[in-house]
Parts: sequence; structure tokens; C-alpha cells
Amino acid sequence: MVSVKFPGDRLMKKLSFATFVFLTINACTMAQEPRVESKAYDAMLKTLLSHSVKEVSVKEAAAISNAVFIDTREKQEYNVSHLKNAVWVGYDDFEMSRVAGISKQSKIVVYCSVGARSEKVSLKLKEAGYEDVSNLYGGIFEWVNQEQPVYNDSGKTNKIHPYNRLWGVWLTEGEKDKGE
Repeated sequence: MVSVKFPGDRLMKKLSFATFVFLTINACTMAQEPRVESKAYDAMLKTLLSHSVKEVSVKEAAAISNAVFIDTREKQEYNVSHLKNAVWVGYDDFEMSRVAGISKQSKIVVYCSVGARSEKVSLKLKEAGYEDVSNLYGGIFEWVNQEQPVYNDSGKTNKIHPYNRLWGVWLTEGEKDKGE
């Protein structure tokens, strides 16, 4: 039997391989659990954030048993509610001295309302030598949207600071604190 090669055979093999790779990557991406429940919120976060640090979903963050949660919101936001045992560090007046007691080898999850302020503080922590720093994708808003608990000085609460009316639209669960 004589084998006949056509000039396009190599191209077809390359295209077939490229198509295979594309479909495989696409299938893997589609198989991932969404990091936030709202497609609109996810689309906004994809453009708002620079994605310059490791990001974790609410589900992933809640599963980390020994994580140190760092809150980068302003003090009045933190006082309304925060993640259990979170360390407040602020944003506008953030100083590295506020994290001095946290080991640089700790698993750290940084958060704010949606993830923008915490992303910037996460970068500063990485630059300062903290090894395992992640940004909570969707922030405390998504934490509450996925019915994870928040606390204040009196214990567990349903209240959440909406940052402002514009950003508060992404908060679909909990009770928006009227003191905005």
C-alpha cells in the first residue's frame, strides 16, 4: 500500500492539536466553580481588580482552618461587622506596624468590601516578605452573600456596612447598616 501525503496534512495536525488544547482549557475553565454567585458582580470584579495577587473564593477561604483574616476597610466599616477574629489594619492610613505580630509564614486572607483595597494591601504584605497572602475575591460582600457569618463587638450579627449606596448594590444578603 502506498501512502500519499498532502501538503495540508501538517497544518491539519497542528490545527487539530491547537483545537484540542483550546477545548481542553475551555472545559477546565468552565468546570471551575464560580468564585462569586452573581455573573454581573464577577464581570465587575474582573475589570476592577488587577489580579496581581493570589485570589481565593469564599468557599476556599472558609475552609482554611488556620487563616489569619486581615480587614482593610475603614474602622467604622469594621465596627459594624467583620470576619471572626479578623485583624483590622485599615486602608487610607495602613501601616505595616499593624501586622507586626503576624508571622510572615502565616496563611493570610486579606479582605475589604469587594476586593480592591485588600488587593493593594496584599501587595504591600507580599513586598514586606509575607509568604502566603491571598485576596478574598468579592470581599466581605460575597462572604455575606454566601451566608457566611460576620461579627461585631457584641457577637454574631446580620449587619454589614455597604461602603456607600453605589457599592452596596453588590451586597444581596444581610442587613445593610443605615449609618452609611
